[in-house]
Amino acid sequence: MAQILAFSRSLHLQHPLRVSLASLCSRSMSSLDTRARAVFSAAVEGVQPDIVVRRSLERHGDKLLVGGQSFTLTNNLYLVGFGKAVLGMAAEAERIVGDHLIKGVVSVPHGIQKTLRNHGKEKMLLENNSRIIVMEGARNNLPDTDAQKSAECIQELASGLTEKDLLLVLISGGGSALLPAPAPPMSLQEKQDVTRKLAAAGATIQELNTVRRALSLLKGGGLAQCANPAQVVALILSDVIGDPLDLIASGPTVRSNSKPEEVWDILDRYKLSGSLPSSVKEVLRPHYRSQVKEQPEEVKDHVLNVVIGSNTIALECASRKAVELGLRPVILSPGVCGDVRSVSRLYGVLSRFACCPEKEPPPELAAEILQLGPEVGVESWDLCRTMNVLVEERKEGWGATCLLAGGEPTVQLTGKGRGGRNQELALRVGLELSSDEVKCGAVFLSGGTDGQDGPTEAAGAVTDGELMEEATSQGLDIDGFLTNNDSFTFFSQLSEGRRLLMPGLTGTNVMDVHVMLLPPTAQRDFQ
Repeated sequence: MAQILAFSRSLHLQHPLRVSLASLCSRSMSSLDTRARAVFSAAVEGVQPDIVVRRSLERHGDKLLVGGQSFTLTNNLYLVGFGKAVLGMAAEAERIVGDHLIKGVVSVPHGIQKTLRNHGKEKMLLENNSRIIVMEGARNNLPDTDAQKSAECIQELASGLTEKDLLLVLISGGGSALLPAPAPPMSLQEKQDVTRKLAAAGATIQELNTVRRALSLLKGGGLAQCANPAQVVALILSDVIGDPLDLIASGPTVRSNSKPEEVWDILDRYKLSGSLPSSVKEVLRPHYRSQVKEQPEEVKDHVLNVVIGSNTIALECASRKAVELGLRPVILSPGVCGDVRSVSRLYGVLSRFACCPEKEPPPELAAEILQLGPEVGVESWDLCRTMNVLVEERKEGWGATCLLAGGEPTVQLTGKGRGGRNQELALRVGLELSSDEVKCGAVFLSGGTDGQDGPTEAAGAVTDGELMEEATSQGLDIDGFLTNNDSFTFFSQLSEGRRLLMPGLTGTNVMDVHVMLLPPTAQRDFQ
């Protein structure tokens, strides 16, 4: 344990407002539940489309400052966008620079305008006199003919720009399905068939994206190429771990470095190259690539990509809220991934580590935490730093700790129930916290920042160490619900659904946020 603490001893630790141990200990579990929900709400609020755009576009007369660069506005501005959150982004962008806007086109999910209006999110809608055309498509988040028409309109707008023009590109999660532009002579159906067969054969998401970009006119930097020689400024709301620009919406403003032979290697690996339609083979021929898809180096000089919203930013906002609530925030990682079983185990062991009654936590707990790291996408450095803070706060006598993390865990489906990864993670963490060796009063929340978790109206759930006893007293078999992946039904039936997280549609999406509140350990003499 000493080696682990020494590893991160030099790190600077935040010191929020000191809170009385006695007062915190006297607060009820409902208080922790309320504070966990407030922290989650702050995370979501911090990445709202209008807020992140306003934070990123600084206007001084006819000068626009973005990402440290200045651009002159002379009635030369055009706007395009695609993704689940771009409608709100476009509305705010038009408020800021609309007097110089000539024309705009945004591709958004089918029915989103009606949905936003029904949820009281009028500020995310465009004004009646807007110069931006809204086109809906991609039902069920799948490319369709409506989305293809939107992509064609976006391509047409970008292709007509000159070196005097400025193209503002708004990108968010879901943008790939809303910008389908198969390279001719290939049809949309043929492109979908190839990617569907790859997915069924077990191709990784990286392999799928490599092939998608190669078969598209606008992905993999294609949109930036169409807009050349105009200046392109892309504002990106990231829903991908690590914020890789080439993967968010398949990178329409990011130069693709993939080569035809890489694509063929993937198709050969999954035994699909021999059954490809002639149109797909034509697109993948080297001479076609060089004539249609190859991008000149100078294109990069005309493109500025800025990530304006991400899980990291959401966690920073959550951290500030935690301080306001008298909690000591610790950000574990914005890149938590892997199976929910491993992720829930990590949170369970971290709770044991923080709450164990010994002078210092047993070394086997630290060893298990470090062993779980690679399975859940968290670096050893971040785990060591977090453990160091948890030990130091015990010695210093601080109040409750707010452990924060984010990312996108996965669920292996074994049943046909209703529920998403956040509700299942919360249920599994609840089981961990319900074990006799923990019972430290920790509260855990997992929620999707888009306000939806799988095919349900919930964003996630809040749980604690009383979950097992509560479920048993109400005749609910937790194992049965987990086997059927039916976490939503479980939480709906448990105590009249009070543990469900129901913020409604948020209008944004930066993956999931995890909040674990650890009550203060009674101060001990560690001398």
